[in-house]
Amino acid sequence: MSALVYALTALLGAAAAAAGVAGMLGTPWALRIDWLVPLGGMALEMDPLAGLFVALVGAAAVPVSVYAIGYAGRERRGCLAYAVFVAAMLVVPLAANVMTFALAWELMSLASYVLVLDGARAGREPAASAHAGWVYAVMTHAGLACLLAGMLLLTAWTGSARFADWAAAPTLTAGARSLVWALLALGFAAKAGGVPLHVWLPLAHPAAPSHVSALMSGVMIKLGVYGLLRASFVWLAPALPWWGATLLLVGAVSAVTGVLYAIVDRDLKRLLAFSSIENVGIVLVGTGAAVAFAAAALPALALLALAAALYHVVNHAAFKSLLFMAAGGVLHGTGTRDMEALGGLIKRQPWTAACFLVGAVASAGLPPLNGFVSEWLTFQALLQNIRLPQPSMNLAFALAIAGLALAAGLAVAAFVKAFGITFLALPRSDAAAGAHEAPVPMRVAMVATAAACAGLALGASAIVPALAAVAATLVPAPAPITVGAWLTLNISGDFASLSMPAVALALAGGILLPVLLLVVARARPRVRRYETWGCGRLLQTARMEYTATAFADPFTRVFDFFYRPAARLDVDAHPESRFFVRRIRYENPTRFIVDEWLYRPLGRVLRAAAQRAAVVQSGSPNLYLAYVLVALLLLLLVA
Repeated sequence: MSALVYALTALLGAAAAAAGVAGMLGTPWALRIDWLVPLGGMALEMDPLAGLFVALVGAAAVPVSVYAIGYAGRERRGCLAYAVFVAAMLVVPLAANVMTFALAWELMSLASYVLVLDGARAGREPAASAHAGWVYAVMTHAGLACLLAGMLLLTAWTGSARFADWAAAPTLTAGARSLVWALLALGFAAKAGGVPLHVWLPLAHPAAPSHVSALMSGVMIKLGVYGLLRASFVWLAPALPWWGATLLLVGAVSAVTGVLYAIVDRDLKRLLAFSSIENVGIVLVGTGAAVAFAAAALPALALLALAAALYHVVNHAAFKSLLFMAAGGVLHGTGTRDMEALGGLIKRQPWTAACFLVGAVASAGLPPLNGFVSEWLTFQALLQNIRLPQPSMNLAFALAIAGLALAAGLAVAAFVKAFGITFLALPRSDAAAGAHEAPVPMRVAMVATAAACAGLALGASAIVPALAAVAATLVPAPAPITVGAWLTLNISGDFASLSMPAVALALAGGILLPVLLLVVARARPRVRRYETWGCGRLLQTARMEYTATAFADPFTRVFDFFYRPAARLDVDAHPESRFFVRRIRYENPTRFIVDEWLYRPLGRVLRAAAQRAAVVQSGSPNLYLAYVLVALLLLLLVA
C-alpha cells in the first residue's frame, strides 16, 4: 500500500514538473470551480513564477518519493499524509485568490505537522519530538494569522479577494502598503525559516522522517520565498527601499546564525536544518538586493539579483534534498544521528558517503557544483551596490556582503566536520561498526539527485537565462545575463563572466589525470611491505580521533560571545589516586540567544497573562449566565 502511494506521488511529481516547465515557457492557464471552495471558489492560475515553483516541487518529489519506498519499507503510517503534503505544495503557487491560498497553505502545514508527529512516534525521543511538533504548529499558525491579516486588509482596501485584482488595483499609500508588506513578510518568513522566526526548523526537521525532511527543507520553506516575491513585486508593487534593506539584513543575520549553529551541532540532521537557515538567508539576501535595486529604478540589476536568488532556490532544493536523503541513509544503516557515535562509514556505506560528499561540496558553495554558481551570481549582484544613490542602502549592502562572505567560509568548515566526522576515520560505536548500505531505491534516488546537482552547475549557461526570463515577468527589464562565445555567461556589461564548460573541462582534467597516473602506476606494481612508524603507538583506536565536539571547540572559543557556552568537565579518577584517571567527560553546550532573549521572556509573559485570564473561566454556571446577559445588553445598546 505505502509503496503504491509513494509511486503514485512520484508520477504526480513528474507530471507537475512537466506542467511547471510549460508554465515557465509561457503557457498560461486558469481554472475556476465556484462550488468547490466557499467565498470565491477554487481559483488556480499558471504564470512563469508559479510554473517555476510547481516544477521545483514536482521535480523534488520524484526522487524523494522513490527514496521513501526504500526508507519506509512496508510501513503504511504517514504515506497518505505525505501524498496530501505534496499535492498541497503544488496548489500553493497556483492559488489565485485568498480562500484557495489559505486552504492550500493550511493543508500543507497540517500534513507536514502530521508527518512530524509520525516521526516523533517512530523516534527514540518521543517527548522531544512531540515538543518539536508543538513548536512547529504554533509558529506555522502564527505565520498564517499574519498572512490572513495582510490579505484581508488588501481585500478590504481593493474590494476583491482575487490576487490579479490586487496588482491591477489603484495604488495604495506607502504607509498602507508597508503595513500589509510587514504582515505578509512575517507570515512568509516564518515558513521560510528566517531568523528570528526559525525556531521550529531545527526542531521539526530532525523529528520528521528523512524523506519528509528532504521535502520540507528542499521545497516547503521555498514557498515562503515564493510568497515574498509575490508580495514585493506583484501585489504591493512598486517596492519601497526599506523592504529591500530589511530583507538584506535579515538574510545576512540568518546566513551567519544558521551556519554558526551548524558548526557546533552534533546531530547530523539538525546540522542540515541549521544549514537550511543559512541558505534561506542567502536567498533572502538576493531577494532583498532585487527589491532594493527595483526601488532605486535600476531594473537590470534587480533582474540580475532576482535571477541569482531564484537559482539558489533551485540549487538548494537539489543539494539539501540530497543531504537529507543521505542523512536518512546513515540513520537507516546505523540507527543514530549522533556524529559522536559514527565514523568509518565510507567503507560500509560507500554510495551514501559519495552522495553526501556531492551534497556537502554543493552546500559549502565550492566549485564546480551548483551551490557555487548561484552564490557567485549573488555576490556579483551585491557588488553592484555602488550604483545606488542612498548611502544608508550602501551600508545595508556592505553588511550583507560581509555576512555572506563569513557564512560562505564557515559553511566549508561545517561540512568538513559533517563529512569527516561521520564517514572518515574509525567507527566510534558498535552501531557504526555494523552499519549497512541503504536499499536500492534509496541509492537510486540519491544518485539521481547528485546527478541533478552536477547538471544544475554545468548547465548554468542555459539555466540562468531561463530563470532571468521568469524574473523578467516580475521586474520588466532587458536581460543583464547573456550567453556569449564558449557558452560564457556575461554579467552586467562584461562586469564578470563564467564559462561552465571550461570549468567542466578543467574539472575533468583534474580528475582524469590522477586516475590515469594511478592506472599507469598499477600497471607496474612494486609491493613493499613494512610496518608504519607509529610515533610510539601500538594501536590506532577511535579514542584517538577528533570528535564533533572537539572539531567545533575552536569555533566555540572564537565566537564565545555568540554561543555563550557553559563548559562542563567530569573527571573520574581512581579511588586510590587522582593521578590515575579512568574516564574524562567534557561537554561544551551552546545556548540559543533568540530563545533566551525573545521566546522564553515572551512565553513567561503569555503564561502570566493566561493565568490571569483563567479567572474568567471559573466553572460557575451563574457567572457564565451573567456573561451572556452582559453580552445581550451590549448588543442591544449597539443595535
